Amino acid sequence: MIPDKALFIYAYVRKEAVLSSQIEGSRSSLADLLLSEVAEAPGVPVDDIAEVSNYVAAMEHGLERMRNGFPLSNRLLREMHGILLSSGRGSHLHPGEFRTSQNWIGGRRPGEADFVPPPHHLVAGCMGDLESFCHASDDGMPVLLRAGLAHLQFETIHPFLDGNGRVGRLLIALLLCHAGILRDPVLYLSLFFKRHRSVYYQMLDRVRHTGDWERWLMFFLDGVRETANEAVATTLRLSHLFEADRNLIRQSGRRAISALQVHQALMAHPILSLSDAGQQAELSFRAVSATMRTLIDLGIVREITGQRRNRLFAYSEYLSILSEGTEPL
Repeated sequence: MIPDKALFIYAYVRKEAVLSSQIEGSRSSLADLLLSEVAEAPGVPVDDIAEVSNYVAAMEHGLERMRNGFPLSNRLLREMHGILLSSGRGSHLHPGEFRTSQNWIGGRRPGEADFVPPPHHLVAGCMGDLESFCHASDDGMPVLLRAGLAHLQFETIHPFLDGNGRVGRLLIALLLCHAGILRDPVLYLSLFFKRHRSVYYQMLDRVRHTGDWERWLMFFLDGVRETANEAVATTLRLSHLFEADRNLIRQSGRRAISALQVHQALMAHPILSLSDAGQQAELSFRAVSATMRTLIDLGIVREITGQRRNRLFAYSEYLSILSEGTEPL
């Protein structure tokens, strides 16, 4: 269904990075991240952008390693964690290493905490058991159930001093890719978890306190179904948008060919400067300036800086579709 899979994955990975980071308190939006990739974005919290950019890098590292035959393993999770916390908040909390001290969630000390994970000397053993569970193939368990159980168990072990939520959500996609259920990383549950944030945390606590795994798995599977259906719907909307806009451009006269080239560049990167657009479309600065004006007149593109120099242009409707659900909490 996807006309250009690379374009969809580029955008989807970045949306997931924003959403997963927002669950942990980041205030950055998808537009902030895309702006940071083409130019400095005044007013965007530097630490927030670093967190989201690191998430993208960690995700891409893990998927690339697995494509090259490296197994889904604790070593891979530690590598990804090292990238995730390489800069920004949490960079002093031992990136890439399992914790060697006690952590907890809520309260100023363990006695006041909402949840206290296993003591640090048990972490290596717990994570070894989890790794074995992720690779088990002789227990008849469906992969989706294994992913749901593994995610909750990872969050319960809480093996790192920081970044556990983000790595735990990445683990879901990694497991599905490892098992061959997904050929590409196009199923992420962060938007579902963000929408139902309070229920998500209640479900985690319910399992820890009462062992109610069944209710958690029903919640998890509802999230998989809702997320998968939304991914299909988004793919169709983007395909229709791209085709409608290209048909509109073809009717725009003598600049149609260059406008289609710039449109292709904007499909890959929905926020671009004139110089970047010209480089990607292989047009001179003068030609790309005139072409961008054509796209603005057609209502496809808008200028977003209000400046005379160093202007940036956004593929408005594409960015709007991608950004749905990514408003900061």
